[in-house]
Amino acid sequence: MGRRKRRLLMPIWLAIVLGVVEGLTEYLPVSSTGHLIVVGHALGLQKTEANDAFEVVIQFGAILAVVVHYRVMLAGHARGLSKKNKESVQLLMSIVIAGLPFVVLAKLFGHAIKDKLFAPTPVAIALIVGGIVMIVVERVRKVRNAHGLDGIVNVTPARALIIGLGQCFALFPGTSRSMSSIVAGQIAGLSTRTAAEFSFLVGLPVLGGATLYEGYKSRHALMHDVGVASIAIGTVVSFFVAWAVIATFLRYLGKRGLEPFGAYRIVLGAIVLMVMSR
Repeated sequence: MGRRKRRLLMPIWLAIVLGVVEGLTEYLPVSSTGHLIVVGHALGLQKTEANDAFEVVIQFGAILAVVVHYRVMLAGHARGLSKKNKESVQLLMSIVIAGLPFVVLAKLFGHAIKDKLFAPTPVAIALIVGGIVMIVVERVRKVRNAHGLDGIVNVTPARALIIGLGQCFALFPGTSRSMSSIVAGQIAGLSTRTAAEFSFLVGLPVLGGATLYEGYKSRHALMHDVGVASIAIGTVVSFFVAWAVIATFLRYLGKRGLEPFGAYRIVLGAIVLMVMSR
C-alpha cells in the first residue's frame, strides 16, 4: 500500500512576508492587491483558490488595526447613534453611501476581473496611471491653494457618493482602494488627511464584508492548503504592521502629501513592466 501524499501547506515564512506586505500597503495609496500579486509572483506563489483567499483573509488584521486606532472615535459615534446624534448619523450614512457602489460592482464583476486582470502586467499599468493621477491632482490643488475641508464632520452624503464612485476604480487591481477614495475625497473638497481617514473608515465594512465572504466561501481550501497557523500568523502580522502604518501615514500626509506615493507607483510600475517583458 503506497504512502499517503502529505498536504502542502503554506510555509510560515511566506505567511509572514505576505502579512507584512498587506499591513504595509492596505491603507497606503499604492495598492495592497497589486503588491501581493507582484510579490506572490516573484516568490513563485501559485494562483490557487486557497492562495487567493489567503490574501483577502489576512486583511482582517488591517481592519482590526483601524478599529483599534480609532477605538475612541468609533465608541463615541456608537453612543451618538443610540442618541440619534446628527454627526454620528451623518457619518454612518456617509460610510454606507460610499461603500455601496463598490460592493455592488464587485458582486457583479468581481469574478471576471479576478480571472482576467489579476496579473503583474495589468497591475503595473494601473500603478503607473494611478501615480500620474495622484501627482496631477496634488499639483492642481497646490496651484489653486486648495487645502480642502478638515474633519470627518465635513464628509456629507453628497461627498461620500463622490468618494464611493471614485472607489469603484479600485476594482482594477493595482489601482488601490485607498488611492481612489482619497483622490475622490480631494476632488470632493476634503483635505487630504480627512479623505484618508474617511477612506480608513469606509474600509471597515467594505474590506470586512470581502474578508468574511472570501473566508467562508474558501474555508475548506484555506484549511487544507494554507493551514490555521499560517492564516493566524499572516493576520497578526498584518494587524501590527497596519497599525504602525496608519499613524505614520497620517503624519506624513500633513508634511508631504500624495506626490511621493505617486512617484513610487510610477517607478514600481515601470520596473514590473520591464521585468515582465523579459
